Amino acid sequence: MRYDFDQPTHRRGTHCVKWDTPEAEGAIPMWVADMDFRVADPITESLRRRVEHGVFGYTQVPDAYYDAIISWFQHRHGWSISREWILYTSGVVPAISVVVKALTQPGDKVLIQTPVYNCFFSSIRNNDCQLVENQLVYEDDTYHIDFDAFESALSTERPKLFILCSPHNPVGRVWTPEELERLYELCAEYGTLIISDEIHADFVRPGITHTSLAALHPGNRSGIITCTSASKTFNLAGLQVANIVIPDSQLRHRFKNTMLSGGYSQVNALGLEATRAAYTYGEPWLDQLRSYLEGNWQLLADRLAETDGRLSLIPAEGTYLAWIDCRELGLDPLALERFIEDEAGLWLDCGHIFGKPGEGFIRINIATQRAYLDRAATQLVDAVKRHV
Repeated sequence: MRYDFDQPTHRRGTHCVKWDTPEAEGAIPMWVADMDFRVADPITESLRRRVEHGVFGYTQVPDAYYDAIISWFQHRHGWSISREWILYTSGVVPAISVVVKALTQPGDKVLIQTPVYNCFFSSIRNNDCQLVENQLVYEDDTYHIDFDAFESALSTERPKLFILCSPHNPVGRVWTPEELERLYELCAEYGTLIISDEIHADFVRPGITHTSLAALHPGNRSGIITCTSASKTFNLAGLQVANIVIPDSQLRHRFKNTMLSGGYSQVNALGLEATRAAYTYGEPWLDQLRSYLEGNWQLLADRLAETDGRLSLIPAEGTYLAWIDCRELGLDPLALERFIEDEAGLWLDCGHIFGKPGEGFIRINIATQRAYLDRAATQLVDAVKRHV
């Protein structure tokens, strides 16, 4: 069937974090990474059948759930996963915090590559660990890894963990197999374990392929914990289910014990059903959505071109999050926030929350109806044209 992604969803008044945040009242919300699209019909139908049963007690995870995950990652990403590697949690962010807690002691160091998803910072600091940064290098309209600086951080700081963002949020890079191989080799050399956050894996642009780090030479990937979820791919974040893939039995045991020590043992019954249905029947919806998003990328690029270089869209390889260079406006981080909110009438993420290298940039969620995106882009461009 064909899906109509232009159909408005009217999310205000539904206790929606994205649209009903008080600060965003009166502004177009283009911030938190969830989508404004109705989910695929087979997901809704599966949930309807489950709801009609009328009982929502403690729920076992069925074989069909694991089968759907294994099939999806084999089919879409060429990654063979064994069932025993999969541990379910309430989300990728909680899982990252559990990993940090399980594998570090207070005062240990954790390495990240900035600018990067802001929840990485809190997962590290809330576990009393020290933050080590390897700043991505921005040149020629793209980002790349400074491997010399990365190795220096490993050799001098000796971090226990490295949190990889792949595809990278917010800069939109999809790391190549060669880049991933080099990262793994260096971490293995210095004894640093890797958390690979791959929640945006299903959103890559045409001609780009996502490679799971653990899929490279799978027999030799004992130090990798991969965080996945259908929540971004199929817009299921509110149902709170993620799947953490840990081939190493000792790491898996430590993760599970730490998770259980926090009282987590049961999964959301509806989240299970939605995830199973999504991975089993949701592929046509996703393929159509990705085509639709390409139109949104083009619209945004065309509109930002009207600013004569004052706003520059960084070419994205993955995610549905646009990363825009606003430094030509000459505004400090707080002034840029005020400008975006007061002059452009938008509520989005200013780059400084992703670390100091993000200052002067903004992140816009383009996974919305094209009419909303067009209106938001118009307001942003008009505000820039008024700016002296």
